[in-house]
Amino acid sequence: MKKIEAIIKPFKLDEVKAALNEIGVQGMTVTEVKGFGRQKGHVEYYRGAEYDINFVPKLKIEIIVPAQLVEKAVSVIQEKAKTGQIGDGKIFISGIDNIIRIRTGESGEAAI
Repeated sequence: MKKIEAIIKPFKLDEVKAALNEIGVQGMTVTEVKGFGRQKGHVEYYRGAEYDINFVPKLKIEIIVPAQLVEKAVSVIQEKAKTGQIGDGKIFISGIDNIIRIRTGESGEAAI
């Protein structure tokens, strides 16, 4: 089992979610996050004053998938979250040793 974390632009969430559901991803956790990468934030103007916005709002999607679904899930996220502009985000993949469903006590892939 693998954990896939994707940092994406907020307006891309619906497309990514729908595409992941189509390939069989049953659940996800979405968190509103702020951060910056190479773009180093941006400048906004409000009532004639200039403000440096150092942290850009993003969404972090976390999903757990069986090992055989990792490549397909990553491909779907890349395809649907891409705008071609700077700040499209990142995808992180890490291993999961075990999962336990609290309600039933199921563990492993059965708990996904």
